[in-house]
Amino acid sequence: QAQLVESGGGSVQAGGSLSLSCAASGYTYSRNCMAWFRQAPGKEREGVAGIGSDGRTNYADSVKGRFTISKDNTKNTLYLLMNSLKPEDTGMYYCARRSSNCLGGAPLAQSLYNDWGQGTQVTVSS
Repeated sequence: QAQLVESGGGSVQAGGSLSLSCAASGYTYSRNCMAWFRQAPGKEREGVAGIGSDGRTNYADSVKGRFTISKDNTKNTLYLLMNSLKPEDTGMYYCARRSSNCLGGAPLAQSLYNDWGQGTQVTVSS
C-alpha cells in the first residue's frame, strides 16, 4: 500500500518562498509518475507540476518560472520549491502518484493518479 506524506506548508507573504516535501513509501518510488496538485477554497483541484520516471518535468502555466519540482530517489521524496509566491497560490497542496512509468514529464490530470497524500496548507498573504 503506497503512502504519501506531505510537509512544509505554512504562511508567507507575497514574494516569499516555501519548500514542500512528500515522503513516499510502499512502492518502487523511482518508476512512477509523481505530481503536485493544489486546491483553493471553492475551486477544483488543479495540477501544478509533474515529474516523470526519467526526471523530466512539466508545469502549469500559472507557476512556470516560479516553482520547481524535483525528487530524490534515494530518499523516496518528492519536492516542490515555490518562489515568488502570490496570494493566488494559496491552497491545500497534495502530492500524488500514478502507478505507471512515464517519460518526459507527468500528466496533470488528477483522474490519472492512484494515490494521494493528506495535503499541506499553503497560505500567501498580500
